[in-house]
Amino acid sequence: MTDQEMMECAAPEQQLERLRAIMHRLRAPGGCPWDAEQTHESIISNLIEEVYEVVDTIKRKDHKHLEEELGDLLLQVVFHSEIAEGAGHFDMNDVAGGISEKLIRRHPHVFGDNANNVDDTDGVLNQWDAIKRQEKGSEEKPYLHGVGDGLPGMLKAAKLQKKAGKVGFDWKNAKSILAKVREELEEVEEAFENYQEGGEVPDELEAEIGDLLFVSVNVARKLGVDPEVAIDRTNHKFLSRFGKLEARLKAKGISLQDATMEQMDAEWNQARDEDQGRV
Repeated sequence: MTDQEMMECAAPEQQLERLRAIMHRLRAPGGCPWDAEQTHESIISNLIEEVYEVVDTIKRKDHKHLEEELGDLLLQVVFHSEIAEGAGHFDMNDVAGGISEKLIRRHPHVFGDNANNVDDTDGVLNQWDAIKRQEKGSEEKPYLHGVGDGLPGMLKAAKLQKKAGKVGFDWKNAKSILAKVREELEEVEEAFENYQEGGEVPDELEAEIGDLLFVSVNVARKLGVDPEVAIDRTNHKFLSRFGKLEARLKAKGISLQDATMEQMDAEWNQARDEDQGRV
């Protein structure tokens, strides 16, 4: 596409090609110096940020901005593909072709000549997992090899637990895990006996805290609760209540820096009671 065609193109079926042409133009000689200088590594943070912004709009059911955020995320895919093409590795067509082939391979019950008798979600997921392990040559590797690599710790914990559960290594139900949560909390408390407040945290205490977090994720997973969604909800609740705490103190002429813990605790409890309809 020429520069003029890029600016004027309005045909819906050409918009993806238009985006690719714009990205190519930006990185070409005479284009944008910043875009031309970027590497896969330099825009990792951009990619992560765009993923989280998409997730945020989905959680808020903000369909208007979801379209925009998906566009920003798509730009990152196109950007990385353009960088790879310039280095002679692959291009956007290879990316699209690769995922298309993968979808066809992993849905033999839809695209296969001899459709499998897979007619429920569990069957589909088990089949997907088996095909994936075969493709990656991981049938001879440990069962949990590579599971959750690259994910944040909480998401990786949930993924590991879910995968182990597929072969029967799982708790009977969520309630049965609560005893383990209490046990891990007791072990954290015992590890505290060897810790001097303000000093270096012993490896034992850090390990016990990790165990407590891991088993807490297990409770969430067993209940069908996404631990990332749950902690994000709690983060938002904390932000809201702390904001109310700050506003209440300010109304009394007290800054956060000057407030005592007792004053902050009282305002926090008031904000909590309001949220719970107790006031």
